[in-house]
Amino acid sequence: MNFEKKNNIYKAIMLVLITALITFLLTSIGMYNYLNKENGLIKTLVGTETSDLDTKIQIVRAYLDELYLGEINEDELVESAVKGYVAGLGDEYTEYLTKSEYEELMIDVNGNYVGIGVYMTQDIYDNVIVLLPIEGSPAEAADLRTGDIIKKVDGEDCTGLELDAVANKIKGEEGSTVDLEIERDGEILNKTVERKNVKINQIKTQVLDNNIGYIQILSFDEDCSIEFEKKLDELINKGIKSLIIDVRDNGGGIVEEANNIADLFLEKGKTIMIEIDKEGNEEQTKAEKDAKVSSDINVVVLANEYTASASEILIGALKDNGVAKVVGTKTYGKGVMQEIVPVSTGGALKITIEEFHTPNGNAINKKGIEPDIVVEENEKTAQDEQLQRAIQECNK
Repeated sequence: MNFEKKNNIYKAIMLVLITALITFLLTSIGMYNYLNKENGLIKTLVGTETSDLDTKIQIVRAYLDELYLGEINEDELVESAVKGYVAGLGDEYTEYLTKSEYEELMIDVNGNYVGIGVYMTQDIYDNVIVLLPIEGSPAEAADLRTGDIIKKVDGEDCTGLELDAVANKIKGEEGSTVDLEIERDGEILNKTVERKNVKINQIKTQVLDNNIGYIQILSFDEDCSIEFEKKLDELINKGIKSLIIDVRDNGGGIVEEANNIADLFLEKGKTIMIEIDKEGNEEQTKAEKDAKVSSDINVVVLANEYTASASEILIGALKDNGVAKVVGTKTYGKGVMQEIVPVSTGGALKITIEEFHTPNGNAINKKGIEPDIVVEENEKTAQDEQLQRAIQECNK
């Protein structure tokens, strides 16, 4: 009896040992095959003349080819890889543009595109906000208003999406429609808007009481300085005694257009802006002709927290040279310039190449420009408090 008990214990111990040994062997074989497979792949790839990036992409692609259930679109993988590579710089303004994105940018810069005709921005909660419907556009006809929150486009939630992605969803073929879900004052509205070819009029003018000229610049797109000068001449011929330049909600555009407009107000040789490259070299842009606007005309510029980039160049030039007072709130603070470089892929690189300062040497980037007269807009009233304060300044 004692012998049988000992024999059973011995068998149990041996069974545990054999099971452990088999488990160990199976695990070892699996790990060997896995490591041998990856090491073989790495050795094969490293044996060729490839960069670290090439090697990593090829390793990942090998696993995708073997394991990924869906279809693989090589072109989309490459475009995404390049976008991610450039995004690794951590610069919010430097990016790789695909061919379609580059074409869209060129259309926007030229001020003519197919869509609904609306300026948009994003708030700190990543809500897409309507800044302004373009005059005569489908957006204006659909009664889209400043402050409307675009919640959905064709049923897809927009919150958290990049602004460019939302804009691309809204644009489309002429004659087609887009369904928008709008939140306005806590109420949800649904609007179907027909897409049309929209020509953007960048300059709006009128003559206010007491011979005050008013010019609004919506964006510094191509040839807007030519249009601005034409409209300015019309106002001067009407006998204006003062002038309000409104660049509120103007996110910028082509720097040269802003410089050309500043040149209309400055005497020849006055500094418009200072550019600083990656080596620290400075270059000054100066007025090339005598001022068209008489010093007898009182000039006031309207700005707010959405006034950025080329708009800030214009403000800095007029403010630092003592030509104009600034009314409103501190500007956005985008004091760097980008260059668009087309590449052989059909896309383009938008690269931050320079920082710009105002004529007095003040940095703008992430700082903004403080107004001479601070006036907050009161959303609870229909009155434009900033414009009214600018009018008061003109009447002095």
